Order: sequence, then structure tokens, then C-alpha cells
Amino acid sequence: MAEESRLTLSVIKADIGGFVGHVSSHPDILDTAKDKLNHAKENGTIVDFHVLRCGDDLELILTHTKGCDNTEIHELAWNVFSVCTEVAKELKLYGAGQDILSDAFSGNIKGMGPGVAEMEFVERKSEPVVIFMADKTSPGAWNLPIYRIFADPFNTAGLIIDPKMCDGFSFRVLDVKEGRCITLSCPEEMHYLLALIGTSSRYIISSVYRKTDGEIAAVMSTQKLSFIAGKYVGKDDPVAVIRCQSGFPAVGEVMEPFSFPHLVEGWMRGSHSGPLMPVPFYEANPTRFDGPPRVISAGFQISNGRLIGPHDMFDDPSFDSTRRIANDISEYMRRHGPFQPHRLPEEELEYTTLPLVLEKLKDRFQKV
Repeated sequence: MAEESRLTLSVIKADIGGFVGHVSSHPDILDTAKDKLNHAKENGTIVDFHVLRCGDDLELILTHTKGCDNTEIHELAWNVFSVCTEVAKELKLYGAGQDILSDAFSGNIKGMGPGVAEMEFVERKSEPVVIFMADKTSPGAWNLPIYRIFADPFNTAGLIIDPKMCDGFSFRVLDVKEGRCITLSCPEEMHYLLALIGTSSRYIISSVYRKTDGEIAAVMSTQKLSFIAGKYVGKDDPVAVIRCQSGFPAVGEVMEPFSFPHLVEGWMRGSHSGPLMPVPFYEANPTRFDGPPRVISAGFQISNGRLIGPHDMFDDPSFDSTRRIANDISEYMRRHGPFQPHRLPEEELEYTTLPLVLEKLKDRFQKV
């Protein structure tokens, strides 16, 4: 690949069948995805790939030179998910194809169920990236850690002592209910940013850019399945991609916010609040009340489009205390049972099965 050619990094995920229930992905699913992508690599459609799973979500990590929102790449991912869905149906996995909301590919995989995070850039002399993948939660789960990584000097020392970062970053925020977006600049518009993204069910950070040159720093998936399907068909289970070092936050600064297991939406039936627990790959098997919500992190060095890795970033004893705290928080939240704040507020349950329950009672209400 030529030195100044632009590389695209695409992370595309879908829940196409859980083993057992919503816990994990069957090895046959992963093998099928690898086989399909290996063919795509051999014929030159993609430069490189890696297949992972977080809980019951299949994660496709792809590098190519075709740019973001490319039809050929999105169709490739769609075909992988479709073939894997057939395997899931054969194995009678739970919720086979639940993120596949259309019968046929229509040019862009966005809006069809799977989550997508893509960025295009020219490779630097050294190009470390960290990819986060979560299960049993929604895209708003990234708001707090992304804010801390790119706007909080108490987390990211580079905002103070790295001259390439002192000017700050700009945040593109999506209003998922109204389908509109706004770009806010930090540090000067920090309070406006926080006013929005604290409502993480509606206002979601979709991308971050370095202000000095507009270079892409991070991108997050923002697809909300309930808004696409019009009903609850599973939680969104988002992905995020962050570039590190040399004018971007250091790898350690990127990882640090996850030492706090903040509360996120999701968990059982997508209807509860629980702590986001950072775990190594092999512990991404949420079983307690289908949780608590999990996040894994894969680190790569990119070399001429090749994905050198992954390194399992949360396979580190320094996160042991975080996992213990997450378990303590889980115990506390579970004791609330069906009551708030464990169960989500009514407006966040609009797309779950709760309205079907309330429908049975509507004729029994009387005016007072």
C-alpha cells in the first residue's frame, strides 16, 4: 500500500444467534465468518480482517481502501451475517438473525440492523488503535468514557502536556430521536456538550476530531435497533474505534475511564440499568440476569493495512478491582427487582414488551 494512500478501518457487528440463550457465540459461527472473510481477503476485496465476539455478538474488524459507507464492503458484511444466520438456524441458536431486519441488502448496511463504526485515515509511522465492543447495552454507553478520554484532563494528561492536544477536540453528537446532529468544541463548549450527552439514551457521541487539523480520532456506532425496527428486537451492543498516541490520547489514557464501571442501559431484556464490566475476551459471557453488561477491548498495531494483534486490553489484573466493584453494584441494583432505578423509566421501555402488558390493563383504568 502506498505511503499516502488512505486506509479504511470498518468494525461491523450483529447478533445473529446466541449460544446458550444470550450468553455467547457458537464456534461454528466464528469459523464461518472467518472462512467468508478469508475468501474476501484472497480476492482483494479487503486488506485484512479479524473476527471476535462479545457475548452473543459477532464482531467483524476489516481494513480496506474503499472508504466509509462502501457498498461492496457493507454487502460483504451483510453476506457474512446472512450465512452465519443460516448456521445459527441449523444449530437452533437463540434469536437467530435477530439483528438482520431486512430480507435483502439495499446498498448500505446502516439502518438494516447491524452496528457500524468506520473511519478513514492515512497511516502514521506507528498506528495503534483500540477497539471496544460491548454486549447488553446501548450506544450511549460510550458517552462517559469518550468524554473523559478526549475532554477531561483529570483522565487524559495529554490535554495539558502534549502541545498537539492542548487545543482540544471536537465532538459530533447525534440526536437519535430527531435524526439530527451537532458539533461541539472542547474545552470551550464543554458545558454544552455535557448538557446533551448526560442524556445518553438520546444524545450520543458519534465521532471525535482533533481540532488542530480535523483529523479523525474516534468513531462510535450509533444504530438503535428499537428505532429501526419499531419494537424491541435486542439491545444495540455498540462498538467504538479510537486512534492512540502521537497527537491522540495515549493507550493508557484511553483505557483509564473503564476503571469506573458506570451505569448503562441494557442488561436483562434491554430494560435495566447496570454497571459496564470490562473483561478479557474469555470472560465476555454475561449470564447473571443476562449480564451485567460487558465490554471487551482489542488493541491493534496497523501496518500497511495489516491488523497486528489483537492484544486483549482488559486481560490485566489492574482491572480486577473494577470487576469486583461491578459485581457489588450488580448486587445492589438487582435488589431493586422491578423498581426504578434498576428498571429503566417508562419512556425508555416504549419499545420493549411492556406496552403489550399495559394494553391488557387499559380498559380497567378509571378517571378519579
